[in-house]
Amino acid sequence: MGKNIMILNGSPRRKGNTAELIRCFTEGAKEAGHTVTVFDLDRMNIHGCKGCFGGGKDPEHPCVQRDGMEEIYPVYRAADVVVLASPLYYWNFSGQLRTAFDRLFAVAECDPDYTNPAKQAALLMAAEGYGFEDCVTYYQHLLGHLGWEDRGMVLAGGNMQVGDIAGKRELELARQLGRSV
Repeated sequence: MGKNIMILNGSPRRKGNTAELIRCFTEGAKEAGHTVTVFDLDRMNIHGCKGCFGGGKDPEHPCVQRDGMEEIYPVYRAADVVVLASPLYYWNFSGQLRTAFDRLFAVAECDPDYTNPAKQAALLMAAEGYGFEDCVTYYQHLLGHLGWEDRGMVLAGGNMQVGDIAGKRELELARQLGRSV
């Protein structure tokens, strides 16, 4: 039985290197019979978390803010797998990805114990360099805190320009990861 996969794309480039990783992952996932929904976060109107602890009162609208997250929440709740996709920005995930992910806390607020829904996760990243260590550490700690299972990572460094990822083995690794989740 296929899984529901949600991809949070934190890249602002529609045809960038991160988008190519997502494309290959999605192809592999669909070949394996999974359903994939991609959210291009840069094109959505998503505001930062207010830290108000006001969410969780209405499961249909978990956050007090009404913005682009309203599209994401139902897909997130139904997802078996959440894929975080981002370029490496200043040795971290992009602000777009961090902002949207922070807002998922409103779903945990729907539980009296602030328990996050059980998910599997994967990480796709592209970068000019190879300094992924801090992101990998953050990703691993994040999954540990959430109680999520890591299904794998594809870290594609050495992509100085848009399109540099073409022909690199990381694209096939992304496709294989999509098949294997």
